[in-house]
Amino acid sequence: MTLQPLRALRALAAIARDPDDTAQVFTLIEALTGVRTPAWIARRLDGAPLLRERPEILDRLRDRDALRRLPAGSLAHAYLAFVEGEGISADGLRDASVQGERRAGDGEVEYVRRRMRDTHDLWHAVLGYQGDVLGEAALLAFTFAQTRNPAIGALVLVGLAKLQFAGAHRLIARALVRGLRAAWFPAQPWESLLPLPLADVRARLAVDAPPAYAPVRTC
Repeated sequence: MTLQPLRALRALAAIARDPDDTAQVFTLIEALTGVRTPAWIARRLDGAPLLRERPEILDRLRDRDALRRLPAGSLAHAYLAFVEGEGISADGLRDASVQGERRAGDGEVEYVRRRMRDTHDLWHAVLGYQGDVLGEAALLAFTFAQTRNPAIGALVLVGLAKLQFAGAHRLIARALVRGLRAAWFPAQPWESLLPLPLADVRARLAVDAPPAYAPVRTC
């Protein structure tokens, strides 16, 4: 899919008006990058077990009873604390992507797109960013450092422009640095990390302690 600047600008304007319009986020990403970023990730994963086996994590994340049976203090429990605290589900991002995207790309690229979408909230749990506007902006900065996706970079700039209060820019800048220093999250076998202690997962992924910050909610 080729670059679609007018579609990207409309999506960016919609996001600036309503940061919670997740469908427009997917529209912006697709309009600015098409399949280039997921194709780049797929090339980096070439030959890796993840791309050969293509596990689908969504069913694992939907089964909250099974996640709850995993050890206390595990990544699974941190993930549950995040989604239940935010009042969201594993299907929420999938539904938003269906509204916002026009599917393109081959099997491997489509798999990478799904994988990135479906593991988004696991990244939240590992990094310690909540689902508020500032937490999402910080996670986007981390994601940009990991993927170099220009659409994500544009969203980070919107966040920097709109979040004009003490500590916001520092948190976003620190998130960028965390992303540069951390292990490469797109390659992680999240299924096998779910039962592990959250502290061990953070150590394995070279992620420092989560920052303390005051969440910024739109409502």
